[in-house]
Amino acid sequence: MVTTDLSVELPSGLSGDEAKTFLAIKLYEVGKVSLGQAAKIAGHSKRTFMEILGHYQVPTFAYSPEELRQEIRQ
Repeated sequence: MVTTDLSVELPSGLSGDEAKTFLAIKLYEVGKVSLGQAAKIAGHSKRTFMEILGHYQVPTFAYSPEELRQEIRQ
């Protein structure tokens, strides 16, 4: 993975750590990064990041209905 530095002015009341977490959540939600990559961006373990995803009602696993049926059958 190639890294790039990004500098942005954050609104008052939003810390750098919160901004990284929100960025990681969105990148994961739209499928741009894996769970592990998102957790690393946010600076959390995978387990903690999964809990954060739940707090923001972002599914940890995004199965299509057919994929879910197949997974349940196994």
